[in-house]
Amino acid sequence: MAEETEEAVKTFADLGICEQLVEACERLGWKNPTKIQVEAIPHALEGKDLIALAQTGSGKTAAFALPTLQALLQASVTSVPVFYACVLSPTRELAIQIAEQFEALGSDIGLRCAVLVGGVDMGLQTIALAKRPHIVVGTPGRLLDHLSNTKGFSLRTLKYLILDEADRLLNEEFEKSLDEILTVISRDRKTYLFSATMTKKVRKLQRACLRNPVKIEVASKYSVVETLRQQLLFCPAKYKECYLVHALTLKSGASTMVFTRTCDATHFLALVLRNLGLRAIPINGHMSQSKRLGALNKFKAGECNILICTDVASRGLDIPSVDMVVNYDIPTNSKDYIHRVGRTARAGRSGLAISLVNQNEIGWFKQIENLIGIRMSDIRPHQEEIMLLLERVTEAKRISQKQIKEPGGKKRKGRGDEDEEEIDRYISKKDGRFKKKNKR
Repeated sequence: MAEETEEAVKTFADLGICEQLVEACERLGWKNPTKIQVEAIPHALEGKDLIALAQTGSGKTAAFALPTLQALLQASVTSVPVFYACVLSPTRELAIQIAEQFEALGSDIGLRCAVLVGGVDMGLQTIALAKRPHIVVGTPGRLLDHLSNTKGFSLRTLKYLILDEADRLLNEEFEKSLDEILTVISRDRKTYLFSATMTKKVRKLQRACLRNPVKIEVASKYSVVETLRQQLLFCPAKYKECYLVHALTLKSGASTMVFTRTCDATHFLALVLRNLGLRAIPINGHMSQSKRLGALNKFKAGECNILICTDVASRGLDIPSVDMVVNYDIPTNSKDYIHRVGRTARAGRSGLAISLVNQNEIGWFKQIENLIGIRMSDIRPHQEEIMLLLERVTEAKRISQKQIKEPGGKKRKGRGDEDEEEIDRYISKKDGRFKKKNKR
């Protein structure tokens, strides 16, 4: 039935989207609605609560932004609503990206939008709230800070509450803040709950804050897009950096995201790769917001084609043309794999995901294969090729370890911006190239 509906719908106008917003979609290059948009938008325009499950990269943001903006347009005929809709996301970068998409769609209708995330001065955000925005986008902790401390800010008149990446919002770090937020906002509202995966906590939230929701599921419970090629590369733990360099040089110049398990690993690997002449930059939760956005912008602009990241970058970020994802560390939570590889092969494009699996990670990787129901092909490079890299990689590691220590030989206490500045110094060369430190 869903397939028949999708075939019948050709444009956003066919879904019931008004002319002003259809023109905004065309301006953004959106010609045809995606599956989740086809399924979700008509129900949303009818005033229904939604719980929508769709693969990452499937166009979920537009699926909730368009009906929300259309309702705002209709409401503004009789009044000028403020704090009309609130969107919650688990990461700062995703919140900023959602706000940018709202602003792009609402540029012709005078839309006002405010972003409330950590790592940014609360005073500046208070000034933004004083301008009475229609849409507030934020992370749970910072939104709760403003609800508690910012005079005149209240969401008691809220008409729309949208929870993006809802499964992540219900993790321990957000659950308490989210519970408090739900107690102080209007019950007379529409609620949209969007997620790539369904968990027990998502079901619990569905029962708690949605009223007779329409459930939409446009993909199997845990799946990846068909245009993604998935491969695994078995490697001994002690040679893992060599195998990473081998994988990156096979796709030299490709836009690549490399996922690690820890914040420290992002900085160390970025330094190692830069000492080998590769254009890598880290991003993780220990960095300030300005540094994180700076790294993301350099990656998007192509100044650095390799982004070394933790799972802070695995959710919702729409980075155009990521050619490859490399799992340097296999995630211990199998569902995180789906979000990581969802950074590539987006919007119908093809992509490649390579997972480096050492002897300690085989069990975790089997769990991933069982979850997605796929047995991945095994890349088998010649061992001699890998060993040719060993001397250079070992020297790059030695130099990198020296660079992240203070002159006195002690490791830095601050992890994050200080190490990032170490890398930044190399990026700031006039010609944009990294000054190689190899002493051969």
